[in-house]
Amino acid sequence: MGRGLSDKDGRTVDVSGKRLFPGMIDAHVHFRQPGYPHKETWASGSRAAAAGGVTCVVDQPNTDPPTVDGTAFDRKSEFAADSVVDWGINGGVTADWDPESLVSRRLFALGEVFLADSTGDMGIGRDLFERALTAATDAGVTVTVHAEDADYFNEDATVRDDADAWSAYRTAEAERRAVRRACEAAGQVGARIHVAHASTPEGIDIAADAGVTTEVTPHHLLLSRRDLRELGTYGRMNPPLRREKRRRELYERVADGTVDMIATDHAPHTKAEKDASIWDAPSGVPGVETALPLLLAEAADPDTALGYERVRDLTATNPAAVFDIPQKGAIEPGRDADLVLVDTTETTEIRADERHTDCGWTPFEGFDAVFPEWTMVRGTTVFERGEARSAPDGSSSAERSPADRSSGRGPRDDGDGMEPRDDPDRDVFYDHAGENVRDADGELVE
Repeated sequence: MGRGLSDKDGRTVDVSGKRLFPGMIDAHVHFRQPGYPHKETWASGSRAAAAGGVTCVVDQPNTDPPTVDGTAFDRKSEFAADSVVDWGINGGVTADWDPESLVSRRLFALGEVFLADSTGDMGIGRDLFERALTAATDAGVTVTVHAEDADYFNEDATVRDDADAWSAYRTAEAERRAVRRACEAAGQVGARIHVAHASTPEGIDIAADAGVTTEVTPHHLLLSRRDLRELGTYGRMNPPLRREKRRRELYERVADGTVDMIATDHAPHTKAEKDASIWDAPSGVPGVETALPLLLAEAADPDTALGYERVRDLTATNPAAVFDIPQKGAIEPGRDADLVLVDTTETTEIRADERHTDCGWTPFEGFDAVFPEWTMVRGTTVFERGEARSAPDGSSSAERSPADRSSGRGPRDDGDGMEPRDDPDRDVFYDHAGENVRDADGELVE
């Protein structure tokens, strides 16, 4: 973005009465490649991101193989080349990680470092966590922390088989203790840490008092244990949903500025995988396509405490500042033209069969949302909602056949030469190569 730019071969868009936002930076996604393409791929996940106004995603290390050395980072980068939005890749910590080769790559951050096991069984002990903090500090890398302490899990809950048993098992106290321990350890070595998916007001307050940044997910912001009767095992995630009172207190901290950002922890699993007992179902829910639309609907509601400026800060301005990506996060000259156009007077209900993630479900079925009309990454339109009546060569509609879905192929991989379909009511994606945000070296364009 800048002044005096040429409009040759440009396109004029009437945005009267609409709002333009900087694209969301989602600092916490699990796009499942390599290892689990039946759940999600970089192609399908990034298209879901673009359709939800997310212009940059950060993938977590618990893939197969886990991203714990330079070779694994390089392999994941090859899959990330399928992304239509910009991206970052976090490095992981396990007993056999190779910090020297890992930090030599263009890491977004180190983490999420798991202080208790979650999907991928990457939980580590206190000594290894402290060594990882030291290695990250020496390399000038931020550490993101999954803060749960398994010593405070409630074993008595394991005799239950109802959907709420998971929340009863992974207690709020387990998070509070882990956040405090992480903050103390970081302070001892001067490490810069960030608490991922904080789910308790107590944990957020401990982090804030220690000068540590936090993120909150849309599911912890808008869902609570009282929703589990309807969600069943589809509401199992780590950390789990909390009581309604805690959810309301969490919302207050998101609205008043105590929480730094919203990140989705987009963690898709198939319906077949989630249709299991509460102890056998995998943890995680999809969210990359619905996060910003849900927040915009909250801001459009005069009875909520969230405003549009706060949504902008939570989704773009603050993530760019916390993770030092100054070329993104704001609509200013010299910044990347990562833009999202929305009509905040137009709310629609979320429907899973209209979303673009490969897992085919959402915990927010029926929630009000404000979806983007179009999304732009570095000046290139990557997505237009159904009112786009025609699409230039190099684009594709979001409609997918059952064969596409079962094979894990993205909407452009349908063997038709990427020619757009003629149905004007279908969403349209444009062919675009996302880039590693760390390759930009944090420089603004003069």
